[in-house]
Amino acid sequence: MKFERLSVWQKALDLTARIHELTRAFPREELYILTAQIKRAADSIALNIAEGSTGQSNAGFKQFLGYAIRSGIEVIACLHIGRKRGFVSERDFKSVYEQTEEILKMTHGLRSSLH
Repeated sequence: MKFERLSVWQKALDLTARIHELTRAFPREELYILTAQIKRAADSIALNIAEGSTGQSNAGFKQFLGYAIRSGIEVIACLHIGRKRGFVSERDFKSVYEQTEEILKMTHGLRSSLH
């Protein structure tokens, strides 16, 4: 598949694994709140890149990349909330923030390259 060759998709897949590990330490009462939200947002980045890359026009792919970007912003917002609530450490916050920021930059670049 085309999306499997995209380095941005591969990095997004790595992010889903990192978010999964990070949320294992979240309190149980957050299971259906922040835990679910940040996991869905991270998964959405990879899923939208994959879906948009297959059988879409460039305009359609750009639209899906826009969804992926918004999901990345949502991951960052969830990180802020988790840090504020005291269950995302500064170290984890910085690391996952930077990982997400790199994916966002790559997604913006890919989106800009489509005519």
